[in-house]
Amino acid sequence: MTGGRGAPGDLPAMLAAIRTGPQGPRVAAFFDFAGAVVDGYAGSRRYRRRGSDDARTVLRDGIRGNLTDGEYSRFLQHASHALGGRTEADLDALGANLFRRTIYGRVYPEAWRLISTHRAAGHTVVLTSPLTRFQVRPAAEALGVGHVLCTTMATEDGVLTGHVEGKTRWRSGMVDAVRAFAAEHDVDLDNSYAYADADADLPLLGAVGHPVAVGPTRALEVAAAEHDWPVLTFRPRRTPGIGDIARTVLAFAALLAGAVAGVLSKVHTRRRRDMADALMDRGASATLRVLGVRLRVVGGANARSPRPAVFLFNHQSQFDVIIVPKVLGGGVTGIGKKELTRNPVFGPLMRFVGVTFIDRAHTATAKAQLAPVIGTLRGGLSIAMAPEGTRSYTPEVGPFKKGAFHIAHQAGVPVIPVVIRNAGEISWRNSMVARRGTVDVAILDPIDVSAWDPAAMDAEVEEVRQRYLRTLLDWPSTAERSTP
Repeated sequence: MTGGRGAPGDLPAMLAAIRTGPQGPRVAAFFDFAGAVVDGYAGSRRYRRRGSDDARTVLRDGIRGNLTDGEYSRFLQHASHALGGRTEADLDALGANLFRRTIYGRVYPEAWRLISTHRAAGHTVVLTSPLTRFQVRPAAEALGVGHVLCTTMATEDGVLTGHVEGKTRWRSGMVDAVRAFAAEHDVDLDNSYAYADADADLPLLGAVGHPVAVGPTRALEVAAAEHDWPVLTFRPRRTPGIGDIARTVLAFAALLAGAVAGVLSKVHTRRRRDMADALMDRGASATLRVLGVRLRVVGGANARSPRPAVFLFNHQSQFDVIIVPKVLGGGVTGIGKKELTRNPVFGPLMRFVGVTFIDRAHTATAKAQLAPVIGTLRGGLSIAMAPEGTRSYTPEVGPFKKGAFHIAHQAGVPVIPVVIRNAGEISWRNSMVARRGTVDVAILDPIDVSAWDPAAMDAEVEEVRQRYLRTLLDWPSTAERSTP
């Protein structure tokens, strides 16, 4: 591992060391949840005297890095009172809802890269936390992590008693749990990794052969220097501010103005396709310019040839509908969920450019709904689709649906992967507010699907998905062009 006394570690070098180091499940990677995976939630820094016994408030405000002994003790007191008498099923649902509404935006992309690289190496990945499973497990599931070590709340017949079961996962309690886990799963701790942020995690870091301090407290930073442990600093997950909101409002106005200008610039041709292409180009350019979002594109030649094609993009942000048309240029329409027709901005624009809308509530008729798309492709117009079917909560690429591949097979056209990185940083999944920044896009080589068996393409579809993951983890180094 790389690192130095007091100097930030080199994340790319760490990732390379993981890839070339010992492989397989006997190597584990332990990630402290609040601090090394999730930016400590910016809720109440102190538990409020009134209202703090609400279960959701306690679970949310407990997700903070750098807890002191006193803060953790107060969290347990409030959790015991707030969670006691609630069923496990209710609290599992509450935790999942909390993650989907709030916590997902705090997941560090850098942590995702580390976790995914460990998973690719076949390592046993574990999220550790002195908190409860109701706070930790939803993030673990979203990140593809199968193991969680956290404080267990006692239950009777599926109802929490308001007491802790056994020893808490705090300081030495966490180390005991890690050693027990290692014994049970045949893990070699000397070759394993741990990532943590607070001095309370010193026993955990000292128990493995590859400890890494992530955004450490002063005490942990001193200890890291003494032991020559690497130190990583992840960028904070900043909540959108007033300036971001104002720019977004102006960007929507610019989108509409650019779209109108684009249509007017081609109205003399009386060709709807020319007007649609100009609408997308000018509208997207104006939006990105006002937002202060820069696009860096690799593989731009693949966006222009071969045509027509089915372009597949990973989907994490509502602003993907701006990014994708800009990088692909003209001659492309799309497929979207029917709910988008209700969007006052994107709905009318998407209808004008010929997007086919699918009612996902009626899966039995989905094939019939997609039938016209075959004709669109055979007529020379390309299609852009999100094979995940919905936006993801983390940079992880979700399972691919096979509809896009069936369409390409029937139309006799290739599929072309469009890999988007950082769109979720510009705009969180459930947010219509965007921040300044850079979005990277890699357009990969075309994939010929003509020889695929439509009745048995699961392995081929999964291999395409793996191309996205490999690209996200090992990004091409040279950008061919950038906008705006």
